[in-house]
Amino acid sequence: MEPIRQQHVTLHGFNNLTKSLSFNMYDICYTKTRAEREAYLDYIDEQYNADRLTAILKTVSDIIGAHVLNIAKQDYVPQGASVTFLVSEGPVVEVPRESYEESPGPLPDSVVMQLDKSHITVHTYPEYHPDEEISTFRADIDVSTCGEISPLKALNYLIHSFDTDIMTIDYRVRGFTRDITGNKLFIDHDISSIQNYIPDEVIDLYDMIDVNVYQEHIFHTKCKLKQFDLNNYLFGYTKDKLTPEEQRDITERLRLEMDEIYYGKNIIR
Repeated sequence: MEPIRQQHVTLHGFNNLTKSLSFNMYDICYTKTRAEREAYLDYIDEQYNADRLTAILKTVSDIIGAHVLNIAKQDYVPQGASVTFLVSEGPVVEVPRESYEESPGPLPDSVVMQLDKSHITVHTYPEYHPDEEISTFRADIDVSTCGEISPLKALNYLIHSFDTDIMTIDYRVRGFTRDITGNKLFIDHDISSIQNYIPDEVIDLYDMIDVNVYQEHIFHTKCKLKQFDLNNYLFGYTKDKLTPEEQRDITERLRLEMDEIYYGKNIIR
């Protein structure tokens, strides 16, 4: 069998720094019966199937100025989906200086900078706990770039693409590149917090925790919705269908689930 000949891609002004953004979102829902669980999972599978996720990642590619080389996508049984993009440098456009500042990135219709070699992936994980009557949907998105722009510029759009109760965001710069005199650069932009790339109107909605290791160029931010409205966590009906005791019990279960995900540990109450 002849090996498959692959087209070589020319890299322009290659920057060896690897900048990786990991965006993890969680959606929580109270599903008391098997029928409710199945209906919720069917809804999630329809809302975030491989085609919808592909459209989201294509917009991420546009925002970071990438050219899509290859797309692999898959829906799974009983639920879940995965999409992977391999991308290279996209059209180079004139870039405002603001692109280097710590500020929220653009929403669609704005293409910003060049990058050279990169990949973008998304995987979804719908699951449920039949004893606790809670279903959870998680999506993991990773944007890894080698080039001038930080993938943090796509964070604003990602946040607006999902209904999120909890977000966990990691950003890391790895490797090194060199300036024209040969000096190594281990990071090529200033960053003090991922929160600076999140719009104020979104920050106002969430409690947030930062854990940053500045000398290693590692940044971590966790977000949990401040306001709790039980109606947002019931599937197919509203809280007026429940007794006050049921409302209190379900609220306590949901808050515990969210706290355990947010703090990353089991909590005994």
